Amino acid sequence: MRPNRAIASFDSASTFLRVLARHLHGADSPALGLGPAARTASRLLPLVNRMPARARAEIYTWSGWSEAVPQKHIGEVDTEQVARWACNQYPRRHYPAVLIGSSSGAVAHLAALAGIPWLPQTFLVPVRHPGLDPDRPRAAMVDLAAARDAFASANPNMVVHHMHDANQDRLMIQHMAYFRFKYRTLPAAYRRFLHERLEPGGTVVVVDCDERWSTTAVGERQVFQHGAVGGMSAREYAAGGERVTAFLAEQGSELFAWDGPAPDAVSPEAEWGFDSALLPDLTELCAQRGFALERLTFPHADALSGPVAELYRAWYTEHGVPADRLLVGSFVLIDVHLPLALGLVPYWALFGTKPARDTLDEYLRTAEPYDEIHLGLFSHGIRSIGLATIDDWDEVLRHARRSGTYCGVDRAAYPQDFASNGRFHDEAAKLPATVDPPPARAPWDWVMRWLPTLRLGNPA
Repeated sequence: MRPNRAIASFDSASTFLRVLARHLHGADSPALGLGPAARTASRLLPLVNRMPARARAEIYTWSGWSEAVPQKHIGEVDTEQVARWACNQYPRRHYPAVLIGSSSGAVAHLAALAGIPWLPQTFLVPVRHPGLDPDRPRAAMVDLAAARDAFASANPNMVVHHMHDANQDRLMIQHMAYFRFKYRTLPAAYRRFLHERLEPGGTVVVVDCDERWSTTAVGERQVFQHGAVGGMSAREYAAGGERVTAFLAEQGSELFAWDGPAPDAVSPEAEWGFDSALLPDLTELCAQRGFALERLTFPHADALSGPVAELYRAWYTEHGVPADRLLVGSFVLIDVHLPLALGLVPYWALFGTKPARDTLDEYLRTAEPYDEIHLGLFSHGIRSIGLATIDDWDEVLRHARRSGTYCGVDRAAYPQDFASNGRFHDEAAKLPATVDPPPARAPWDWVMRWLPTLRLGNPA
C-alpha cells in the first residue's frame, strides 16, 4: 500500500512534515499544504459552515473515514516504506543537523528557522470500522484486536498505540480507529538519510517530548490508550466525574462514564510522547559516523512554543527587524514558511483547549508585549470537555498593544468552523511583510548557541 494512502493527512506528524518540507523547497502551505485539489475544496468550506450543526458534524465524520485504511488491508501497511516516503519529501542536499523524534509545531518552526529536516518517530494510520459506540472504549479495544495484530505482525520495527478519545475525537472515531505507531528501531530509510544528507560532523537532535499516559497492554508491541492530551487528565477519562456525566448526557449517551479498560502501565503518549527505545540505534549510528548527538527534552508538546517564539525574536532583532507581530497557529493550522517570509513571530498552540489557551496566555503575560497578535483556531467539530470558549480566546487577544485579531476564524461557527483550514493560511498570507525581512535561514551554529534556552541536554 502506498505510504501516502496509509498515513492520515490530517494528523500532526504528517502535517508538520509536509509544511516543513515545503518550506525547505521554498514554498508556503495553502490548504495545509495538501495540494491544488485540497485548495480548491477549501474554497467550498465556507458553504459547509452555513449548514446545520448536525450536517457539519456528519461531513467531518465521513471526511475522516474516507482517508482510513480498510481493516482487511491493514497488514499491507509497511512502516519502512512510510519512512522512505517521509525522507523523500525533503530536498536532496546536505544539512548541518537533523531533528528526529516527537511531533510538535514548535519544533517544526525551530527546524524551519534552522533550515533543517525533522523525521517523525510517530505516524497515524486511520483504520475503518463499520461503526462503534464511541463511549465504549473497551468494546473498540476488543473489536479492533485482529487489525492491531495484523499491523504489528507485519511491522516488527514499531509499537502500535491504539488511541481512543471519545471527548475530542468523538466524531472521527465513530467509523475510524486511530492506530499510531512509533518506531522503536531506526528505519533503514532514516539511517540512509543520516548517512547521505547529514554533513560530516553534523548533529542529530533527539526531540524528546516526555508526555505520558495510562495504557493497557493488548498484545505484543501493542497498547491501548483511553483518552488523549487535551482538556482532561487520564484519571478523569478513567474514573469519570461531573464533567464527564454532563458531557455524555449532552451527547445523548445512556452511560454516566466511559466504559474503558483498566490501565496497567504508563507509556509515551500516543501522539506526542517519545519512545526511548529508539535511542540505542541513534547512539550507535552517531558514534560510528562521528555525528554529535543531542537531546531536546520538554514536558508537553507546546512547552517549546514560547521559547521558540523568543528565538525568532532574537533572530529578527539581530537583523534590525521589528519583532512585535505574533502569528498563532493551532494544531494542524500551521505554515512555517509565512512567518519567515513576512517577518512574523510564530507561536504554536497545541489545541483549542483551556490548557493550551492558558499556556499561550502565560507566555504573553511574561514576554515583551506584541503590537499585533493574529490568532488561528483549529476546529475539531465538538464542544468537548476542556475546550476554551471564544470569550477565553478574546482575552488572549487583549494582550496585543495595538491590534488583536483572529486569523481566518468564524467566531459564530467555532468549533465547527471547518472553513478555517483554508482561511488561516489565506488571511495570514495577506498580512504585510516586513520591508527588509531577515534571512530565512539561521546558521546552525547560531541556533546551537540558543538551544540551551530550549532545555537542550545530552542523551542519558
